[in-house]
Amino acid sequence: MSQPIRCRWHGLTGTPIYEAYHDTEWGVPEYDSRGLWEKLVLDGFQAGLSWITILKKREAFRAAFDNFDPEKVARYGEADRARLMADAGIVRSNAKIDAAISGARIYLDMRERGEDFSKFLWDFTDGKPLQPNFESSIPPQTPLGADMAKALKSKGFKFCGPVIVYAFMEAVGITNDHLTCCFRHDEIRRMGEG
Repeated sequence: MSQPIRCRWHGLTGTPIYEAYHDTEWGVPEYDSRGLWEKLVLDGFQAGLSWITILKKREAFRAAFDNFDPEKVARYGEADRARLMADAGIVRSNAKIDAAISGARIYLDMRERGEDFSKFLWDFTDGKPLQPNFESSIPPQTPLGADMAKALKSKGFKFCGPVIVYAFMEAVGITNDHLTCCFRHDEIRRMGEG
């Protein structure tokens, strides 16, 4: 059986966990607020690293951060910070850990004020995934990604610059950046039309 035509990510072909992520998850429109927050936190931890590094550690991150339950993460104190910094299964960075904890508090504050995190993000595209139809290369950032990054920063979120936010937008299907030659491009497009 021949391999399907996929996006041209470095290291994708022949790496089962990466292929599975590309083939089943990346670009699928995500509307669940908690799921979106988890992915934003993970993209923040990716800063300066490759996504495959985070992907391989994702289950360890979920275990370390109470399955990214914002109610629990928002209550983390010094003992939790020390526990996380000692956890070799995750990326150990004081700044990124602090950003995840403060991000949980911001997420809950938004919710308490009646602002849904999913709606906040999806309002940038009127609730529908963008369909840019890239044929060979994808920009590392876009003006819309920069606008979303600015809005997130204005709320106090950290590790959410324009490049990180654009990668997040791709991952959660706010934009369908599977290349037009990729077998997932049309599948994801149809999901966005539903």
